[in-house]
Amino acid sequence: MADSLISLFDAVLSDLDGVVYAGPHAIPGAVESLQRLETVGVGLGYVTNNASRTPAQVAAHLRELGAPAEDHQVVSSSQAAGELLASMLPAGAHVLITGSAALAHEIELAGLKPVHSAAESPVAVVQGFNPEIGWKDLAEASYVVAGGAMWFATNTDMSIPQARGMAPGNGTLVAAVAAATGKAPLVAGKPEAPLFHAAAKRLKADRPLVVGDRLDTDILGGNRAGFATAAVLTGVDTTHTIIAARTDERPDYLLADLTGLYAPYPEVVSDAGMFRCGAATAVAGDGIVTVTGLEGDLDAWRAACAAWWAAVPDTDVAQTPQLVWRNH
Repeated sequence: MADSLISLFDAVLSDLDGVVYAGPHAIPGAVESLQRLETVGVGLGYVTNNASRTPAQVAAHLRELGAPAEDHQVVSSSQAAGELLASMLPAGAHVLITGSAALAHEIELAGLKPVHSAAESPVAVVQGFNPEIGWKDLAEASYVVAGGAMWFATNTDMSIPQARGMAPGNGTLVAAVAAATGKAPLVAGKPEAPLFHAAAKRLKADRPLVVGDRLDTDILGGNRAGFATAAVLTGVDTTHTIIAARTDERPDYLLADLTGLYAPYPEVVSDAGMFRCGAATAVAGDGIVTVTGLEGDLDAWRAACAAWWAAVPDTDVAQTPQLVWRNH
């Protein structure tokens, strides 16, 4: 494994939804790739924005799928929220839970008192994903936030991958309260760096690789944490959205799925404005990327990304090039 991508790192910090599983089912090749990490001496942590389940429940689900998972290997946004609230509120402060029992548990572990109604005088609201949330829950949160309470969100993922497709994520529920109140929450989980730093610290990792399917949470968060990042194509983002990524959301590596960790990563070589990866080349100019290669070949996309990102090194907004494909 000396020449494989994974040989460069001492740990993998993996996202869950869209990387390990979609809905109840494991993504093909994912479980085997995670099991293999131990054989090459690489640590494993799971970094999740899903605050609807406890880390122990997440670990149990991973084990059911056959993936290696001890409870301590799971670091959740609800844990990060608990730490954030505890740093800003006095012990025993009442916090309205707009989320799951798992989120309430983490808030309680942080020394705060979870409550479920405005009548219990909460000084803060914490909002996390729970598929059971209804209008009344969002209304209660809105009343408390509008009344001046501090507002926290575990995460702001706008969508969540399910077996049947993309479903609304916690960000859509947070957006409803934001629209009703005109306010914005403090966010505890991805894409903020502390979640990734906490996971690396648990694994005693100096050179972790963050692997995720979302540019706006996994890749942005990993980049902000100062870690190497790899985007996989098994979830939300695609080759088309990745090439268009704003600077802060660009991954260091582009993989089809987790099995790519065990292959040598092809070098992208630049020569007088031409970028070559494997047998493919790409040149960027005037908003156009001309790629010589096959659209289904990942090396062609790696070359295309390198060419476009060199042409547009600093951008705060996604910029989509016109792609021109030429066969060899």
